[in-house]
Amino acid sequence: MTLIDAIGTRHTPAPGARIVSLVPSLTELLFDLGLGSQVVGRTGWCIHPSPEVRKVKSLGGPKRINLGKFAALAPTHAVLNIDENPKEMSEQIARLGVCPVVTHPVAPEDNLALYRLLGGLFGREREAGMLIERFAQASARLGMAAKTLPPRRVLYLIWMNPWMTVSADTYISRLLAAANWTTLGHDPNQRYPSLEIDEGRVAESDLILFATEPFPFQERHVADFVRRFPDAAGKVHLVSGDMLSWYGSRAIPGLNYLRELAVARAAD
Repeated sequence: MTLIDAIGTRHTPAPGARIVSLVPSLTELLFDLGLGSQVVGRTGWCIHPSPEVRKVKSLGGPKRINLGKFAALAPTHAVLNIDENPKEMSEQIARLGVCPVVTHPVAPEDNLALYRLLGGLFGREREAGMLIERFAQASARLGMAAKTLPPRRVLYLIWMNPWMTVSADTYISRLLAAANWTTLGHDPNQRYPSLEIDEGRVAESDLILFATEPFPFQERHVADFVRRFPDAAGKVHLVSGDMLSWYGSRAIPGLNYLRELAVARAAD
């Protein structure tokens, strides 16, 4: 098996690796591949699977870690993501003699290569194959449902003050497209652009989705929005951010979540 990561680095299988995961979704994936005992470090945002992940040493956040604590764990590999971790972090890790494994899924189907990469690298090919099969089943169910789902124009909000959304070249937008949902607010120069929301933006949206991460939107934010824009009533919904933005093993229930959400919203 050829093991090449998102930046073109060729990796050699290392089934006995000591792994630091610097991406929450990848931490969950490593555990689901049966590698929990080999994960020696994580970020403070790595919360799944609970409670097992709490036994792993926290090193900071995805943008900045304590390199001293990192080195003390004597890892052999660190898994990162182009969107979530700065390039400088990968370079610092490499200078410590630790092998960075860089990922960058930008579409749901990229999860298949991700499973193969980490499964092949860390000696969990069988477990990776099981995830591939489960992903294919969930994707097929969504595809069948999508044949009867009407197209919808969706404003997907990930932040406020300023409002921010997702461009068409992001994982989230491409996942929603599998349910015939087209995201609004695309900016060819920014993957996560800021935007102004007014009555016109509300009127052009069939659905306005408030994601629970990265900004922790709650029902009160939805209620405040409807008070400000009464015409948004019936269009605005709070949705699970991790189900619609996390790649890795969570992408499988994420496909099921989107299918159920889209079916429920088909009449909106």
